[in-house]
Amino acid sequence: MTKKTNLSDYDPSQVPSGEKYRIGIVVAEWNREITDALAEGAVETLLQHGVDDNNIDLIHVPGSFELTTGADLVLKNKPYLDAVICIGCVIQGETRHFDFICHSVSQGLANVAMKHEKPVIFSVLTTNDMNQAQARAGGKHGNKGVEGAITALKMIKLQKELEK
Repeated sequence: MTKKTNLSDYDPSQVPSGEKYRIGIVVAEWNREITDALAEGAVETLLQHGVDDNNIDLIHVPGSFELTTGADLVLKNKPYLDAVICIGCVIQGETRHFDFICHSVSQGLANVAMKHEKPVIFSVLTTNDMNQAQARAGGKHGNKGVEGAITALKMIKLQKELEK
């Protein structure tokens, strides 16, 4: 069903303004062609929805496995951030390495979110091949970075509303 769908289509009127939000973006350098495109999509989307350029912190880590430590360090050292978007790309290979990395990153980021009580957004592609990754990094299936930015804005709004 998703083969012909742009997964990044959304209704801009349903996205809260990010005018006062501060957001970190932790980007894996592994598969940089893909992760740079995802980060660009996230930044552009945040700017379109009112986040000031000075309120976006872009941090690079070596690979997707390091996203967990990167997000934890960013939130520890920049507690003023409202959320962190974690961007990576893991492509299936011939070994079980893919499974271990994907599981560790997803669990690790969930733990970081609970530890810091802040939204930590999983914008990590887990694909079978490079073509699938390209299709989700600005290709025919949209851009997972855009989705991460929208999710961050919605989760920050939710957190702020519930804390009132």
